[in-house]
Amino acid sequence: METLVVAAANEAIAHAGIGPEDVDSIVLGHFNAGFSKQNLTSALVLQASPLLRFKPALRTENACASGSAAVFQGVNAIEAGRAEIVLVVGVEKMTDSTSPQIAENLLRASYLAEEGETEGGFAGIFGKIAQSYFQKYGDQTDALARIAAKNHRNGVSNPWAQMRKDLGYEFCRAESEHNPFVAGPLKRTDCSLVSDGAAAVVLAAPDIAAGAARAVHFRGRGHVQDFLPMSRRDITQFEGCTKAWQRALAEAGITLDDLSLVETHDCFTIAELIEYEAMGLVPSGEGARAVLEGWTEIGGRLPVNASGGLKAKGHPIGATGVSMHALCAMQLCGEAPEGMQVTGAELAGVFNMGGAAVANYASVLVRVR
Repeated sequence: METLVVAAANEAIAHAGIGPEDVDSIVLGHFNAGFSKQNLTSALVLQASPLLRFKPALRTENACASGSAAVFQGVNAIEAGRAEIVLVVGVEKMTDSTSPQIAENLLRASYLAEEGETEGGFAGIFGKIAQSYFQKYGDQTDALARIAAKNHRNGVSNPWAQMRKDLGYEFCRAESEHNPFVAGPLKRTDCSLVSDGAAAVVLAAPDIAAGAARAVHFRGRGHVQDFLPMSRRDITQFEGCTKAWQRALAEAGITLDDLSLVETHDCFTIAELIEYEAMGLVPSGEGARAVLEGWTEIGGRLPVNASGGLKAKGHPIGATGVSMHALCAMQLCGEAPEGMQVTGAELAGVFNMGGAAVANYASVLVRVR
């Protein structure tokens, strides 16, 4: 984990054209929940350079949205005038844990009093969501396979993706020895990967960003927290996602149609499907239309997860939200790799969630320099 943190921090500092001595504050997004025995991990960022010694550092945790929580904390510090430059890092080291440990660790992001015995861990949670959605709106297996195939195809062009392989629709659609059912109607290709990874971004006050080689502005942000127990919500409606998007878009003064692309939280393909509806791309129950008609392809009406999403690039929990913001910044600056770059990207949206749409973070980003 330390190696991942140090590498990401140093690359972000170099890319921003600053020195570690210029950093005023550090925020680390790290879920952990048992993945690592090491605690007080915020201090690990200081290992990137002796010049970071004595900088204030803290860790944020909000399940799978821990990375976006770190980003938002950094923005808050700048807006409050407590810092001018904030280094934000996200990290998770998951592969040292066994499969049963991974399932147990992830399940801690659910309401254990009611959901703690869910078979299959967090995959089981989303398996239940998928079953409920299928019962309400009909079998969506074709749409889920299209989402998986789209994201794996996009991931081929992402040099940071954990899985750079175009699996194809037919493989994702069919149950097989290599693509068995995992939970409910969800197959292996419907589930994000167990990942190790880190990502980092440098945030700066507007006057400092104005002199940078490149600058991407937070035009709008929204964070809402919903009830933890699924029993208190309609789990086929990600209402927290809807409200986070509404707040971010309202603050940005735009509509969803103004966005050039979106990086959204496809921890499971059913999540991306429901998020199409929650963000307002299609009405409730019609999420399949967006992917089956090609709206969310690169070159479509609203490209979604041009990076390959969590499905292909991986889901190192604490790093995910940070990486989403970094990838959108690359898109807006025209620095995304060939094949992944969305032509003429002007406005980008990010949606990162923790738990089953419990912690919900939405951002609207625009290039200003």
